[in-house]
Amino acid sequence: MGERDDYKFLKIKDAISAINQKVNLIGVVIELGFPKTTRGTDFFCSVKIVDESYPKPGIPVNFFMAHMENLPTVGSPGDIIQLSRVVMKTHNDGVYALFNKKFSSFALYEGKNGEDFLPYQCSLFRPRDHDSKFIAGMRKWLVDFHVDEGVNTFSFLREMREGQHANLVCKILHVCEIAKNEWMALVWDGTDSPPISINTNPEHKMDEQLPLQLEPSPPLSRDLLRTFPTVGTILRVIIDKVNQKHVLHLLNTGEWVKFISILCEVHAGLWCGVLTPFTKLRYLSNEDHFVLACQSKVIQ
Repeated sequence: MGERDDYKFLKIKDAISAINQKVNLIGVVIELGFPKTTRGTDFFCSVKIVDESYPKPGIPVNFFMAHMENLPTVGSPGDIIQLSRVVMKTHNDGVYALFNKKFSSFALYEGKNGEDFLPYQCSLFRPRDHDSKFIAGMRKWLVDFHVDEGVNTFSFLREMREGQHANLVCKILHVCEIAKNEWMALVWDGTDSPPISINTNPEHKMDEQLPLQLEPSPPLSRDLLRTFPTVGTILRVIIDKVNQKHVLHLLNTGEWVKFISILCEVHAGLWCGVLTPFTKLRYLSNEDHFVLACQSKVIQ
């Protein structure tokens, strides 16, 4: 594929039939995973993209790079990615695009609220005169786009099970640092978490007093606590040193996010969510029917 073919973007619905071919794609990032090391020397991450031709379920794009900082760092789910010379592959009856570090290139742009046409991150990519045309078209489509996956693809906080992974849709209420290189997000979906069995053996009562909170002193301010919902559990999501630089910028107070495969645990008698190398974040529109239901307090 020569340079003159770089403007021949394939729609995703057509690209999934071009197995083992190099293609150019432009799409919206609706899901992103955290970078991790491979069994070799490379670093890996995966994002899922959609376009107007294939809004559901989208296709994964797998990236392998020699250095972690060269992997795409998506500013926000819903941003736009432009891909050149990625190879379409199959795995377990599914189709994905493979980014080859030797000849593929990418560029990331702000999503529907973006005001310019310059990529905020790129790799082996040279901006071209007509890029703005494609980005403007994608932003126009994004205005009315939202992912509607149905209620069967996620769990409520009330359905958590200790030691199991879950897909949770939550509103970010607050993000704070609770220890050196350890952060915590407080999230909510309007439901109450399951009750927890607590050991009430009198012999251990004095030695194992359960805390009222996991956060260190000083506690969260009263003014902040007054902004939290009065109905439903506030879940603590623990973000360790490995994941903080990849996820903190994605957790914006007041926005909704879907955690895919988050580990549900109980710490000191309190429910917590733990991000693992397999956890992913999913784009969620404020117009999603579930979000609207939570905000209207109609969840039963």
